[in-house]
Amino acid sequence: MSNVVQIETYQGEEEEEVVLSKEEHIKNYLKDLVETEAAMEPFKEHKRDVRKSYIDNEWLTKDEIWAAVKAYRMVTGDRDIDALVDAYDQVKKMIL
Repeated sequence: MSNVVQIETYQGEEEEEVVLSKEEHIKNYLKDLVETEAAMEPFKEHKRDVRKSYIDNEWLTKDEIWAAVKAYRMVTGDRDIDALVDAYDQVKKMIL
C-alpha cells in the first residue's frame, strides 16, 4: 500500500497536481484539528459556566442536567427509547 495520495486542485483554467504523502496529510489534519478545537474552546467554556450556574443556583442538580442531556441526545439522535429500557432492565437483572 502506497503512502502517497494524489490530489487534483484547480486554479482558474489551469490544472495543477499536488501529491501529498500520508505524513503530510496527517500533519495537515492535525493542524486543522488543533485550530478547530481552539475555536471551540470559548463555546465549551460557556457550556461549563452555564452548567455550573444552574447547579450553583440550585435550579437543577447534576443528575437532572445529565438526564435532560441524555434525553435530548436520544430524541435528536432518533434513538429507540424502548430498546434502551429493555437493555436497562436486562442489565439491572444481571446486577441485582
